[in-house]
Amino acid sequence: MNQVSFDLEENLSVHDKYSVRQINYQDTKDLILNVHYAKRMPSISYAYGLFEDSILVGLVSYGVPASPRVCEGLCGKEHSKKVLELNRLVLRNNKKNEASILVSKSLKLLPKPTIVISYADTSQNHVGYIYQATNFIYLGLSAKRTDRIFINGENTRHGRTMTSTHIENIKEKTVLVDRPRKHRYLHIMANKRDKKELLKQLKYEIKPYPKGEINERISN
Repeated sequence: MNQVSFDLEENLSVHDKYSVRQINYQDTKDLILNVHYAKRMPSISYAYGLFEDSILVGLVSYGVPASPRVCEGLCGKEHSKKVLELNRLVLRNNKKNEASILVSKSLKLLPKPTIVISYADTSQNHVGYIYQATNFIYLGLSAKRTDRIFINGENTRHGRTMTSTHIENIKEKTVLVDRPRKHRYLHIMANKRDKKELLKQLKYEIKPYPKGEINERISN
């Protein structure tokens, strides 16, 4: 009897080891603030945890993008309220298949239709293989931007959002630097008809997936 139980356990699919379910804002704080490289909380509309044997081992969060221009620029103003950003993907141990299980299952839990945008940070040597593995569309690199930072390295506001008066006041204390560009990925959660219509409205050119180091650390 013991031998049979052992064999069954050995043959369980890796997917059967994990469950994905919605979690609240408070439950996200430990992983986002202590494990994720950014160490700050984003705007969160939906958050989903990855559980292994009832233990929270990862999470993914979705929120409204900070810039209305991003929402309107994907499929037009009429569809801007459907846009969410996958803004955090954090895994405590980053075991094989955990990221793809978490992302793929969480996408299915989002309301439909939803347009999901996400970014892979080139400054962290991320290419976005998790998005490639979960059938996101690649939209190329984000536009070139600059940030104004203090000479001691402290960040101010983005250069493009600062007024000329503010820039003049701090000009001697700051320098302009190039903002790291990010790989943009898109996923549309909708029925076939709505997805086809939203893709027709897409303002960006769909491009081939980029390549890079295959062993990138998952911490979006």
